[in-house]
Amino acid sequence: MSTDTLEQVVTPQDVWSKVRRRAWLTILVPLGILAYLTYTWFAFGVPDLLAKAQPERALILATDSVAYKVHVTKLLRRDILEVAIEGERRATYDEADLPDWVEVDGKDAFVDLGEGYLVEIIGNRMSFTVPGYGTIIGQATSDGVDIELPEGDVPEWLLTNPKKLDARPTLDRRVQVTRTKIEVHNYFGGWENFWFPFDSEFYGKSFSQLYALALSADRLNPDYSNLWYMVHDFLENPDWQHGEIFVALFETIMMAVLGTITAALFGLPLAFLAARNFTPSMFLRFGVRRLFDFLRGIDMLIWSLIFIRAFGLGPLTGALAIAFTDTGTLGKLFSEALENIDNKQVEGVRATGANQIQRYRFGVIPQILPVFVSQVLYFLESNTRSATVIGALGAGGIGLMLVETMKTSRDWENTSYIIILTIVVVILMDQTSSWLRRKLIEGK
Repeated sequence: MSTDTLEQVVTPQDVWSKVRRRAWLTILVPLGILAYLTYTWFAFGVPDLLAKAQPERALILATDSVAYKVHVTKLLRRDILEVAIEGERRATYDEADLPDWVEVDGKDAFVDLGEGYLVEIIGNRMSFTVPGYGTIIGQATSDGVDIELPEGDVPEWLLTNPKKLDARPTLDRRVQVTRTKIEVHNYFGGWENFWFPFDSEFYGKSFSQLYALALSADRLNPDYSNLWYMVHDFLENPDWQHGEIFVALFETIMMAVLGTITAALFGLPLAFLAARNFTPSMFLRFGVRRLFDFLRGIDMLIWSLIFIRAFGLGPLTGALAIAFTDTGTLGKLFSEALENIDNKQVEGVRATGANQIQRYRFGVIPQILPVFVSQVLYFLESNTRSATVIGALGAGGIGLMLVETMKTSRDWENTSYIIILTIVVVILMDQTSSWLRRKLIEGK
C-alpha cells in the first residue's frame, strides 16, 4: 500500500467545510446566549422589578446600618418637647444633659444641624434654613400643614402636601411637620448605646474611667462587683440584646456540630454496606445507595420544615435536618473512598491473623481517615452557615433573631451586628477546621 493512501488527504472542500462550521458556531452560540438572556429577562419579570425598585430606600437602610439618629420632637397635642436617641422613651435626654447642638427654651427649640442647616421650632411653627436654597416654613394647623417655600422650583428632596412637610436636603438631616408633631432627625456615625444602655451608670464613660471603676473597691451596686456589673449591663442591654444573641449563636454552632457528628457516625457504617468491595450482596448495596440518594435528594430546608411540623420549633429540628441530609452525602463520599482503598494494606493486616473488625480498624480506616476528617470538617463549616438559614425558618438560633430584626427598618443596625457576628463565627470555624486538618492529617 502506498504512502499516499495511508495519509489523509485534505482538500479545499474539507477546509471550507470546517471554516463554515466554525463560522456557524461563532454566530449561533452568541445568538443562543442572547436569546436565553432575553427570555429570562422577561420570564423572571426583571422590568417590573426594576420599576418597583427603591434605591433611595436601600440607601437609607444602608445608612441606618452604620449610623443612628437623634430625634428632636415636639408633640403638639400634648405640648411636649423631647430629645431622644432613635425616638425612644428610655433613651430620652434630660434638660440638663441635652446635646450641645440643641438649645431648648421652655417648649421651643433651636437646632443646629451643622454646615449652616438651622431649625427653629416656636409653638406650632417650624422654620428650616437650608444653605443655597432658603428658609422653609411649616406651620401645623388643625387641618394639616401650611407651607411657605422660597421662590423657584421645588427640589426633589422636599416633599410637600397639605397634610405633611418632609425635607431631607442631605442623607443625615431631615425635618418633618404634620398637624400633630414637628420632628427633626440628626444622624451620627456608629451604633448607639452599643456597650451600655442609656440609663446605665456606665453610659458615656471613657475607657479609662471604666477601667478605674472596674478596679475600684467602691461598688456602684452592692449586689455585684463593678466589673461584673459592667458585664451584666452589657449582656442585658435591651437595645442590642448581647446576651440573647450570644446564646443564639451558641445554639447555631451546637446545631451544626450535633447534626454533622450524627451524620458522620451513621454515614461511615452505612458506607461499608454501600461499598462494592465490602458488601457482596448487590441488593443490599442497591438499597443503601438508594437510601443515600433519598436522604440527600431532599433539601435540608425541606427536612427542617418536616421536623418542625413533627417536633415543633427548636434547635433539635435543625440538627435533625442537617443530620439527615449529610448522612446521605457523607455516606456516598465515604463509600466511594472505601472502593478506592489499597487492598495490599488490608491483606498485610490479615496476614498477621487479625479478625474482620481488626482488618477494618488497622487496614481500612487509616486509608480513609484523611477523606473522613477533611469532609466532616468541611461540612461542619458549611453547616454553620446552613444552621443560620434553618434557624430563620423556626429552628431557633441566630437565624431566628436575624429574621426578627429584619422585619422592621428600625432595627437594621441590629441586623448588621448579627450578620457580622455570623461571619466572624464562620471565619473562626474555617480557621479551626484548617488547623485540625493539619494536626490530624499532615501531623504538623
